[in-house]
Amino acid sequence: MKSSPFTDIAQMVVSENLLKWAIRFYPPLFFQRIWVKKFDKGFTGVHVKISKSILNSNYNNSIFGGTIFSASDPFYSLLFDQVLKRKGFKVRVWLKSAEIQYLKPGRSNLYFKISLTEADIQEAEKALNSVGKFVKAFPMEILNSKGELCASVINEVYIRNLYAGEHGSIAY
Repeated sequence: MKSSPFTDIAQMVVSENLLKWAIRFYPPLFFQRIWVKKFDKGFTGVHVKISKSILNSNYNNSIFGGTIFSASDPFYSLLFDQVLKRKGFKVRVWLKSAEIQYLKPGRSNLYFKISLTEADIQEAEKALNSVGKFVKAFPMEILNSKGELCASVINEVYIRNLYAGEHGSIAY
């Protein structure tokens, strides 16, 4: 199976700036106007903007719910993947499940920031070293340009050590 350039980049330990630009132009996010503003140093956080446009507006003139849900999907997995790679782990990381509550229509650009705490990272390391996998749900709040809460998301991340001979990637 042939891999895409994005998959090749995602499998490497890369700089925050390189991954920011790769994600910005990754077609499933780019065409929905999901824009990474920045990754924090060491991939401990990310700042994301969902730009309202004709490409992601619904008939109510708000941002399509699928766009909002798509924006929440990859970032905890990407953060954990890059943090753990830097610590020498060989892992498979993906979003196991997600739940979203739409609280207010997104009639302007939307924004969110997520962060991994040192405690989150240590908890993952401990689980990987002892049982070989880590599963945990993380909350996200998606805000409009006035700072009002528009959507609340819970993302459950699944991380496991690679099996002998298995090649790494972020997801299946």
